[in-house]
Amino acid sequence: MFDWNGKGLSVGSLKLPSPIVQGGMGIGISGSRLASAVANEGGIGVISAVGLGFMGRSVKDENLRKLAQKTGETLNITMLRQEIRRARELTKGVLGVNIMVAISEFAETAKAAAAEGIDIIFAGAGLPLSLPECLKKGSRTKLIPIVSSVKAAKLIARRWMNMYQYVPDGFVLEGPKAGGHLGFTRKQIEDPSYQLEELLPPLAEEAERLGREKGKKVPVIAGGGIYTGGDISKMLALGASGVQMATRFVATEECDADQAFKQAYVDCTKEDIAIIESPVGLPGRALMNSFLEEAKAGQRHPKVCTRHCITTCRKTAAPYCISSALINAFYGRMEHGFAFIGANGYRVDKIMTVHELFEELAEDFCRTEGGTSR
Repeated sequence: MFDWNGKGLSVGSLKLPSPIVQGGMGIGISGSRLASAVANEGGIGVISAVGLGFMGRSVKDENLRKLAQKTGETLNITMLRQEIRRARELTKGVLGVNIMVAISEFAETAKAAAAEGIDIIFAGAGLPLSLPECLKKGSRTKLIPIVSSVKAAKLIARRWMNMYQYVPDGFVLEGPKAGGHLGFTRKQIEDPSYQLEELLPPLAEEAERLGREKGKKVPVIAGGGIYTGGDISKMLALGASGVQMATRFVATEECDADQAFKQAYVDCTKEDIAIIESPVGLPGRALMNSFLEEAKAGQRHPKVCTRHCITTCRKTAAPYCISSALINAFYGRMEHGFAFIGANGYRVDKIMTVHELFEELAEDFCRTEGGTSR
């Protein structure tokens, strides 16, 4: 384990030596293998819950399909349970699940993750106003909403406290340099006043005020565009208790995606990264490729929707099926899909192990702070 100058992340009773949360990446990009590897290095490893039942990865899935039919759950939820259990077999560290509020099975997915004893549920891509309903009395699962503004954080906290007498266990603040779906307009993405460095201090102040009022520490985890150990140090100095990083974990040996997916990160240039319009109804940052160009030209419109996986998906006007595109990308079929990526993804130049990445980040962090990582 690396020292991080003693600046680990605490989420309630969970005490971590590292301030790093690995961001959830779907479909399938951050599964049990990546999440457990991150947890073993002292960070929070996060499994993406979206679309697992659509992937059809092996013959063994037939057994899970039969199990789903027997229990009455969907294959998505049965597969998530399996992924959590696999991760638990590989680590004794802290594990989380990332759940998009926009998925059609949001409540059922959150309840299943909590029933499996997941340490933390991270919920974003919408306002998780009813998330505390997923917890049964005595549950130790922590709940952390992902927000893009102080306003959203206040709204969620007020609703949770009024309706459920539940104070959020923290907030993830995602800035506009993140990969994937963004909680900003196109204009805001480039607006200096909406950058993470500007949004973080007010939310950190609000979280501290909330914590003092309720007698509970409410950490803020900053994400979006964080690439180096120096970046981590900067976010902590601005009031964050930890950081969320996703893009850098794609280019690791343990990332669950196909090698071709990872190599797309290594090969990309700054000019390859663009803001796209997603069928989910939000702008997103992705690697432009022939698939997205064809979709833009109207050549990838799905004939029919059979999954109904996202409640906000504009099915009749969707330029492509996002779940099919992301699943194809997971398997390395990039000509039939695409990869989400953070604004600094073009800086990735090699694939390394999760341990090597932590080592690099910790050394840079401690060098920035004038300490040692060992």
